[in-house]
Amino acid sequence: MRSCGPWTTRASPFDNNLAERDLRMVKLQQKISGCWRTLAGAETFLILRSYVSTARKQGMNPLVVLRQLFEGHPWLPAPAES
Repeated sequence: MRSCGPWTTRASPFDNNLAERDLRMVKLQQKISGCWRTLAGAETFLILRSYVSTARKQGMNPLVVLRQLFEGHPWLPAPAES
């Protein structure tokens, strides 16, 4: 258990590596192509990346989740516990 000021938690990591890893693919795609051609294309890319990233963090197989999404049965993460 880590203690950081008034917050004490067991589940959250002490660093922000997950957030940095999420941004890495966005920067890599930007580096490869130079830019997105349209705002709609960038938004679509980011929505799908966010969806896949959330699914992975919840222990789901990204390919299964994407298939369910495109078949009209989107996976939704479990609500956060209070």
